[in-house]
Amino acid sequence: MALFIPENKILEIKNTADIVSIISETVLLKKAGANYVGLCPFHSEKTPSFTVSPDKQIFHCFGCGAGGNIFSFLMKQNAISFAEAAGMLAKRYGIEIPHQGMSPGRKRRISERENLFDINQKALAFFQHVLVEDLRGKKALEYLTKRGIVNETIQRFNIGYAPEGWGNLKNYFQKKKVSLTLVEKSGLISPNKNQSGFYDRFRDRIIFPIIDVNMRVIGFGGRVMDNSQPKYLNSPETSIYNKSRSLYGLNLAKQTCRAHKSVYIVEGYFDLLALYQHGIQNVVATLGTALTSEHIHLLKGYADKMILVYDSDQAGIKAAQRCIDVFLKEHVNFKKEDVFKKENVDTRIMVLPAGHDPDSYIFEFGADVFISAAEKAPGIISFLMDTTIKKHGLSIEGKIHIIADMKEILASIDDSVARSLYIKELSERIQVDENVVLEKVREISVQGTGVTAKAKSLSFVSTKDLKNVNNLKIPREEDLQDRGSKLERQIIAMMLQFPEILFEISIRRVLNHFEDNLLKSIGKIILEYKEGLSEQSRAAISKSQLDDYVCGIINSIDDNEKRCIVTALAIKENPWDRSGCLKLIAQFEGGRNRLKDDLLNKIRAAEEDNDHELLIKLLQEKQKLAVLNEKQKPAQKERINF
Repeated sequence: MALFIPENKILEIKNTADIVSIISETVLLKKAGANYVGLCPFHSEKTPSFTVSPDKQIFHCFGCGAGGNIFSFLMKQNAISFAEAAGMLAKRYGIEIPHQGMSPGRKRRISERENLFDINQKALAFFQHVLVEDLRGKKALEYLTKRGIVNETIQRFNIGYAPEGWGNLKNYFQKKKVSLTLVEKSGLISPNKNQSGFYDRFRDRIIFPIIDVNMRVIGFGGRVMDNSQPKYLNSPETSIYNKSRSLYGLNLAKQTCRAHKSVYIVEGYFDLLALYQHGIQNVVATLGTALTSEHIHLLKGYADKMILVYDSDQAGIKAAQRCIDVFLKEHVNFKKEDVFKKENVDTRIMVLPAGHDPDSYIFEFGADVFISAAEKAPGIISFLMDTTIKKHGLSIEGKIHIIADMKEILASIDDSVARSLYIKELSERIQVDENVVLEKVREISVQGTGVTAKAKSLSFVSTKDLKNVNNLKIPREEDLQDRGSKLERQIIAMMLQFPEILFEISIRRVLNHFEDNLLKSIGKIILEYKEGLSEQSRAAISKSQLDDYVCGIINSIDDNEKRCIVTALAIKENPWDRSGCLKLIAQFEGGRNRLKDDLLNKIRAAEEDNDHELLIKLLQEKQKLAVLNEKQKPAQKERINF
């Protein structure tokens, strides 16, 4: 939103909104002690490393390093600005954002994104009106009835109809005095070839509104009622609609997906409507594109099991194989059914009998038969075995091709038990000695022994993607362990979680002795933040206000790497008290004193050995240490008012 949001309103939003509630809408969170954990929505992982602290109202992923507060999460998840994230939360929780101080011109110029949401909502009302209350919608209603779609489903999914003609929707917006330039940006109208005007994108089509999990209309899909081409037409991508990150029906399916811990994924609007109408409400549909890694990340927040449902024709088989490539790249289904871990996604491929799509199958056989067939659907590896065996047959040449096709896939399975079980299954199905299959798989594994540990964990990621991963500056858990000494990290964590110790940190110049410059700069930010508070706030900081204090520090940091380190150190609970803090400081200072003693011993040894070059170097180190200690002396007299 193009709004100025007062600081007191930001504070009100932060205090009203619940980070666990917001994040749990897109991430499946489980209670783990004082915090919640789940699979990170920002990178592919099999073991949950994404942690949310309800007390501190912050999140941190110990896998990719992403972290921050509720605003940071929404900004990263939806690729929006801080103002938009704050405005989204304010609208959700009924917090009014005042417009005081804004010029009349600025008041008229609300953000383009908000305009597009408003335009789509108006278009939705138009399409629904034409279908239900306008005579022009009669044939569309008859078509829906013929397809078995009842009125309750029409209303539930806000289905509409775009009437015949080139300017119905355009004229509708003109009467409402809505800028056609903005309507064009929504994708609902397109410019004429001669640029003299606009025409409607959707004409004589059943309209399916695409609604996101926040219940906002982000786009539309249209289907013809005859054999015209293209059969389906979707909104173009806009600043609010990205088909690779959007799924039809997720707004209605998300709660049922959570309850059943599973989701059916289909390709067509009518497939979804048919399943939903038969009581299978944990179903979503892709929007004119194959399943993407973004879709998988999104769905992992709602379900542990994904069933991909495809037509029996060749196009359906090819679509299934395209989606399998995405799942293999994501490493989400490399476990045999009996060794599945809860954090992994159980992915099944359901190919319907010949001549059927999900729509026709469930109308003919009913929900019970459909669910029973889904329960028997094979996992990805078993499905690949099925299709490969059907493709090559079981002749000698066919078996050679089968092993050639499967060996890389089997070699990529991280879990040794699962890999062994799949090798056994393949050898039994094609009647080839298990050791022969194992030998071929090992050939692939040996070829990959030279890659780095990071590359192994990303074995389906392209070289370009791997380069991007290597260039990331976001600290991961292992990176954080290498950041400075353990004592330095503990001191920063202590400063965040026990602010009463900051006075000692300041007067004893503890940060001056830090070897890691990034941690030192974070420590200085914490001290400066405390100094910047009002006298009353500085005196009032206590355990009860610790969460606001930490959030305030996070909000004050612009650098992403520093902010992620702060969230990582703040989210881990430690039972700090004054005595323990003083012992830690003393331990750190003692280490510095031991360094001084070691340096003196080295100087004596260099003198005895007549090693002049080393002696000069050691004396220079001693001089630097002496200067640092000299700077500390006046600190005993300096009293910063905390």
